[in-house]
Amino acid sequence: MYRALIVEDDRSIAKLIKEQAQMWEIECRTAENFRDVLSDFTEFQPHIVLLDIGLPIYNGYHWCKEIRKISNVPIIFISSASDNMNIVMAMNMGADDFIAKPFDGTVLIAKMQALLRRTYDFAQSAPVLQHRGAFLNTGDDTLCFNGENIPLSKNEYRILFCLMENKGRIVSREKLMERLWKTQQFIDENTLTVNINRLRKKLDAAGLKDFITTKVGVGYLIE
Repeated sequence: MYRALIVEDDRSIAKLIKEQAQMWEIECRTAENFRDVLSDFTEFQPHIVLLDIGLPIYNGYHWCKEIRKISNVPIIFISSASDNMNIVMAMNMGADDFIAKPFDGTVLIAKMQALLRRTYDFAQSAPVLQHRGAFLNTGDDTLCFNGENIPLSKNEYRILFCLMENKGRIVSREKLMERLWKTQQFIDENTLTVNINRLRKKLDAAGLKDFITTKVGVGYLIE
């Protein structure tokens, strides 16, 4: 079942979209916290986003830009501000389509289904892991923090992925070594320590101090 995030402050319109989409077995969530739409996005992991322009706190352009920093998920703008300037701006921000209010619900669903087919028939959606404002995109192995991409080596990415997917739980050194080096040959434990230390320095330099916690004699933890 596909998932759609509806970022719309008009509750009657959001309810209408949700009811229409669920008739076609599209699971929906409506954004509640317009100060932090990215939290809803990363928690729900939607396959498509429906985004109004005129929102409380930050407008739809802002959230489109923020989502595009971490994901290529399809985005459809839905707005009564449907003049050419707004349509062009939405597309330049990274939107995939624009529907003017008032709209026909069946047309909206048809456009959603077309976008979903084109996006996911030949590729699976890649989840985004989030912690302390840092976003790890598992689709292209990148880490984004404060709008900046932090380059990661292959091992650094694997360490972060393993720790972030087990957020709140201690990951043993043995499990990390198995994840990094899927081989029967002996690997010196110091090699893991070197990789962890390099990753920590990179995270510290980006402003993510104490991102990884060491549990002496046990392993590592992101909490």
